[in-house]
Amino acid sequence: MKTFIPQEIIQKKKLGLENSTEELEFLVNSYVLGQVPDYQMSAWCMAVYFQGMSDKETTTFTQLMRDSGIVLDFTELNEPVVDKHSTGGVGDKCTMILAPIAAACGAKVASIAGRGLGHTGGTVDKLESIKDFNVFVDTQHFKKQIQDINLSIMGQTEKICPADKKIYALRDVTSTVDSIPLICASIMSKKLAEGISGLVLDIKCGSGAFMKTQEDAESLAKNLMRIGELSGVKVISMITNMSQPLGRFIGNSLEIKECLDILQNKTCEENGVDFYYDTKELSLQLAAHMVVLAKKAANFEEAYEKAVKALSNGEAFEVFKKMCLAQGAENVFDFPLTTSKHVVKAPSSGYIHSFNTEGVGQAGVLLKAGRMKTDDQLIYENGIELHCKLGMSVKKDQPLFTLHCNDQTLIKAAEDKLFSCIEITDAAPKQLPLIFKTIGI
Repeated sequence: MKTFIPQEIIQKKKLGLENSTEELEFLVNSYVLGQVPDYQMSAWCMAVYFQGMSDKETTTFTQLMRDSGIVLDFTELNEPVVDKHSTGGVGDKCTMILAPIAAACGAKVASIAGRGLGHTGGTVDKLESIKDFNVFVDTQHFKKQIQDINLSIMGQTEKICPADKKIYALRDVTSTVDSIPLICASIMSKKLAEGISGLVLDIKCGSGAFMKTQEDAESLAKNLMRIGELSGVKVISMITNMSQPLGRFIGNSLEIKECLDILQNKTCEENGVDFYYDTKELSLQLAAHMVVLAKKAANFEEAYEKAVKALSNGEAFEVFKKMCLAQGAENVFDFPLTTSKHVVKAPSSGYIHSFNTEGVGQAGVLLKAGRMKTDDQLIYENGIELHCKLGMSVKKDQPLFTLHCNDQTLIKAAEDKLFSCIEITDAAPKQLPLIFKTIGI
């Protein structure tokens, strides 16, 4: 590896010039080895934040982060291996539904998931609310499980993309998380390390997403897809609506409950609304695209029919149970729930006009259902139950949310937050679709 002076690499990027492959290789590898200090890497990240990166730079940086650790290889399976990634939202628990659906349709699904941070929840945290579920299986177990039952979901270990793990922690405390090139490299390095050949992206936009507008979401999708194309991975992107929380529940155990209900074909109807519909429909469509990429269906329509069948006949639920058992959890229903509940009532009559969805997620964090710092301790059973959706008509004192928590101090802080996160008006808002656009089919 060629040696460089770090400040010269930073200077080039600060001036908007392109860093060479050799410079990026030195920067990434030296940082992982501790030879480049945090303050220099954070300076480079800030330069990227303001100056951006070319497609070539971003792809090279992504592949270097991928290659900083182990890269899985599924060539012995002689068939495609696929995954899905969501950019994160409030109440987004689709992975636990769509992955078993796709696997039940014959797709090989290898998923390395993350923890929640800030207002968004994490798949790893949700699965860990199930007693004895092990998200840190070794890679050989991970591979064998995919071979045997078509599915495994594991957390990012120290051996998988250590460069990304270290750089992401730095970005989180230096206000450089929301850089498109750095977001793309972080997402795609982990996905490329999985050894997959197909990836479905759920790029969320709206008040609960990192990308607030559809335009920004599409820009992110296209950047991610370019990296995939240059790295030999077929990518399909769905631009989806996060202008309100997804589904009925926010919080780890509560979201597992929602997933299990949907996998058992249960509904959750109140005031003429099925609060599980959006979670279920989004999961089915994402799963269908995965089935197409896995070459288990000729087109989306055929794949969607297969996905609906796998859910309705219970095959997806059986796959989920097999995955849990293979990863240490003998009883999928063994997760904590609290009996202590506090109802937040509507302050006035009218229509639910808008949510500050990010704020609703932050209310969940105040209940300790999420974390603001990586070392925050979660209370798995705490969370929020929704009784309203956009456009619903509500009466004064009608329940809007139920807080599942037994700590009155936490409840008061979350309740105050929620009152500032919902707008009730005399006129109903324009209804927006669940899925704005699909790119790459």
